Amino acid sequence: MDSLTQIVLGAAVGEAVLGKKVGNKAMLYGAIAGTIPDLDTFVGNFFDTITAIEIHRGFSHSIVFSIVFAPVFGWLISKIESKSEATWKNWSWLMFWGLFTHPLLDAHTTWGTQLFWPFDLRLAYKNIFVIDPLYTLPFLIFLILAMRLKRTDPKRKKYNRLGLIISSIYLLLITPALKFYTFQKFENALESQNIQYERMDTRPTPLNSILWTANIETEDAFLIGNYSIFDSQPVNFYSVPKNYDLAGDLADNPNLHRLIQISEGWYTFSKDNGNLYFNDLRFGNMDIEDPDSEFIFSYKLSEEHGELTAKEREKEMTDAQKLLPRLWARILGN
Repeated sequence: MDSLTQIVLGAAVGEAVLGKKVGNKAMLYGAIAGTIPDLDTFVGNFFDTITAIEIHRGFSHSIVFSIVFAPVFGWLISKIESKSEATWKNWSWLMFWGLFTHPLLDAHTTWGTQLFWPFDLRLAYKNIFVIDPLYTLPFLIFLILAMRLKRTDPKRKKYNRLGLIISSIYLLLITPALKFYTFQKFENALESQNIQYERMDTRPTPLNSILWTANIETEDAFLIGNYSIFDSQPVNFYSVPKNYDLAGDLADNPNLHRLIQISEGWYTFSKDNGNLYFNDLRFGNMDIEDPDSEFIFSYKLSEEHGELTAKEREKEMTDAQKLLPRLWARILGN
C-alpha cells in the first residue's frame, strides 16, 4: 500500500499496543515501524532493475524480518525513551506488530508480498488497489480523533478501535465480496460469448473497489475486460497479442525468465521505434478506456556487455491527468 496508509496502520497498531502507557509516542513509533519495510525501495537503487523488482516486498516484508528486527528496534527505542515507563519488551512488541501488519496489508494488493521469505511464495490476494481512499480516509479520521485526546481518555481507545474495525471490515469482507461478485460477472460474460480460456485474474482499478479489471489468457492472446458494479451493458473484452515470437534469440535468456516469473506469466512483448518492450499486464494500461495505451509497467529490453537488461519506461504526469477523469467516468458505469 501507499506510504500514508502504512503510516496510518502502523500508528493505529502502535496505539492499540502501547497507547495507554506512552500516548502519542506509541503512534509515532508505530508509524515509523509501518514505513520501515518499504525502505527496500532505496536498497533497490543499488541494483539493476530486475534485481530491484525481485527485492521489493521481499525480505523486509517477511515474518522473519519482523521477528529478527523487532527486538533490535525495540532496544534502540528503549534507549531513546529511557525515561518512559515502557520497557524494552513493550517497545519490541509494538515494533513487531508495526512491522508485521505492513506486509499483511500488502498481501491484499496486486503486487503482493513474500511474507514467508525465504520460501519462493508471494501472497497476492488482489482485492485492493495500492491507494484506496475508502480504506485510508476513514481510518485516518479516527486516528486523528484519537490522537487529540489524552492517553487516559477512554474515547481515545474507542476511536482507534473503530478505525481498525472499519478498515478491517472493508479490507477483509467488503473488497473480497466485490472481487467474488465481479469474478462471477466476468465468468458469465466469457461463457455467454463462448470464449475459451486457460486462466483468469481479476483486480480493482486505481483508487477504488467499484471498477474491476480481468486479464484472461487464451492460446495466442490475452483478453482484457472491465466491469463496474454500476454497469448496465455486457462486458466487452479486447485482445492483446502475446507476441512471444518477438523475443527471438532472447527466449531462453535467464534474465528474461526472471521477468516472466515476476509477472506470473501475465506478459506480452511489443516494439516501439525499433526497441523491444516487456509488458507486465498485471497492473493494466495507462488509460483504461484506450486499449492501445501503454501498460503501466513496461520495460525496454536491451543487451549491455552481453547481458540482458531491463529499463522501466518512464511515465509522465500528463498520463495520470488523462487517466483520472476517464477512470471516474468508467467507475460510474457504461
